[in-house]
Amino acid sequence: MSSGIWQRGEEDEGVDGFLIADIKKEVNRAAKLKCNICKRKGASIGCVAPKCKRSYHFPCGIQKECIFQFMENFRSYCWEHKPVQKFSDEESRGTSQCTICLDLVEQLPVYSVLKSPCCKNAWFHRECLQYQALSAGIFFFRCSVCNNKDKFQKEMLRMGIHIPEKDASWELEENAYQDLLQCYQHCDIKRCLCKKGRDYNEPDSKWEIKRCQCCGSRGTHLACSAMKSWEQNWECMECRSILAKSGNYSKQKKRSLATSEKTDGTTCLLEEPSPKCPRQSSGSQRNFLLQHLRKQRREVSNILKELKLQVNTKTTRLNINAENIWNSALKGFRQRNFSPTNTIEIKFTNCKNRSKTDTSAASKHRFFQLLMLHLQNSSLFEGSSAKNLSHDFQAVKENLYFEAGKMIAVSLVHGGPSPCFFSKTLFHCLVYGPENVKPALEDVADVDVARTIKMIKYANSLSSLQSAIHDCYEFLAAAGCLRPITSLCDKDMLVNDILIHHVIKRIISPLESFRQGLRTLGVLEKMQMHPDAFSSILCHKPERLSAETICDLFTIHSSSDVNKAEGADFWVGYLQDVESGESVVTLEDILLFATGSNSIPSIGFDPEPTIKFLHRRYPVGNRLLNCLELPITETYEQFKNKMEFTIRNTLRVKRE
Repeated sequence: MSSGIWQRGEEDEGVDGFLIADIKKEVNRAAKLKCNICKRKGASIGCVAPKCKRSYHFPCGIQKECIFQFMENFRSYCWEHKPVQKFSDEESRGTSQCTICLDLVEQLPVYSVLKSPCCKNAWFHRECLQYQALSAGIFFFRCSVCNNKDKFQKEMLRMGIHIPEKDASWELEENAYQDLLQCYQHCDIKRCLCKKGRDYNEPDSKWEIKRCQCCGSRGTHLACSAMKSWEQNWECMECRSILAKSGNYSKQKKRSLATSEKTDGTTCLLEEPSPKCPRQSSGSQRNFLLQHLRKQRREVSNILKELKLQVNTKTTRLNINAENIWNSALKGFRQRNFSPTNTIEIKFTNCKNRSKTDTSAASKHRFFQLLMLHLQNSSLFEGSSAKNLSHDFQAVKENLYFEAGKMIAVSLVHGGPSPCFFSKTLFHCLVYGPENVKPALEDVADVDVARTIKMIKYANSLSSLQSAIHDCYEFLAAAGCLRPITSLCDKDMLVNDILIHHVIKRIISPLESFRQGLRTLGVLEKMQMHPDAFSSILCHKPERLSAETICDLFTIHSSSDVNKAEGADFWVGYLQDVESGESVVTLEDILLFATGSNSIPSIGFDPEPTIKFLHRRYPVGNRLLNCLELPITETYEQFKNKMEFTIRNTLRVKRE
């Protein structure tokens, strides 16, 4: 970078072509020049801008944010004349993620931030780009978003990024790809069933080892993961956790050339959408996600129906006070004759001990609905909408976390609603184990703890980081998160330590108790075998009822003397009117009138809802059979009026 020296020799002469005599002459010249930054002599680098006489040392120039161009004549620009990137007025001035380190970066024309010349919304930290360039070298350094090389490298060189003329560091490692020549043969499932050991592999049998389709570095015997065919896909815990955290639902099903199907008849090979296909709009992505959730909920319904086969005809009656749902439910679940495999009957009582006998499925659904609502708002969980377990010492002492897990498992299998409020982190801790989960800042419900983490995470200098640590020293010491801080990058490990302590380690005891409760009726085991399916009902709110959903839910039966087609037309038309708001009742009211439930249980209805068109004056909801008996009318207006009058008045009377 020195201004008074040129590479006059060959590559093998002097120092890389710089002759010794020229080097000595440049040292003597620089000895007379004073650095405009540190005021010491030896400043051999000068700004190339016309009429600018500033000189400086290379380290001083870096500190003062000068630009050094590692190309052509190796020009240098002082802090006043350095090149800057152009920003149009239309571009937003906010924050985005650095596409290398994924931390926040301010979208500002400053020295420490660089914008991609080929991608409109790609922003980088200068430091991240320099590290990447030194590692990738001139052959592999390119835009991390669009992979453009020529335009990207030209702009980065102009802005002072040094790109060494060497191969990538990963290409220079000796035997770097040796492991690719080996085939992984080991069963990593927690409970390996093979008597001959985890390394035993017998092709074309249930003891053949299947590798993870994502990383290939984990394996399982087919029998250990209940796989019926080698052609079924399998992901290890780590990859499954990563896919779940990233919300990666954009993969599409692909039919195998061979006839490989899951037990539910769906094909199981996955592939990314073709790069030739146009990018999906946000609306189409949302529709695809809804379709995916519907499919997963159908799958979990079948799983829960299998678990329900354990339930026998012996009945257990629970006396429930709706005004004190938790205590009465707890008393019922802890009574000596209670068994999760017994059929549950609910008898609601009021506060004056006057009983109202109602042992129908509707009362059972109402009981579980009130119970799930209480759990969501109880001290056992913390957070706004997506909740994690809290640490309630008294609840641990009374074993309430176990009871809560048990109640949720029983609700799912006995036809009640699912909780729908689990956070992804809580779900992953239950399914993959807490040691395989990395929590995020959103999982911290405590405002003070969240503020402390943010102070550390967004500290922009070593002094501000140390100040933040000093302010919360007692908290860090109590959490066991104190660590020596020598550079700004140490803050990431510190933040991670705090998150793991507060979100996971702090609630290990409640979590294990909660997991034991969920093992009731084999629910937890099924969650671990089918995480995507159970995530759809535990981490997502139920889909809002639509006319299409209600129409698909009910099967129409009619006698031979009834015009089934005309009645069906009236029914579908009425559902559409209700959905569009042209009615005094709602779709939830219709479902409640017919089945006693205003939502669809995760396990589905038993028996399945049906419709009968009969010669009668008004509609009737037979809740024991989930049957909706509808009148035959000459006109649609008559049909609509009878439906509105009956449903509205029936529900009003029941509420009163």
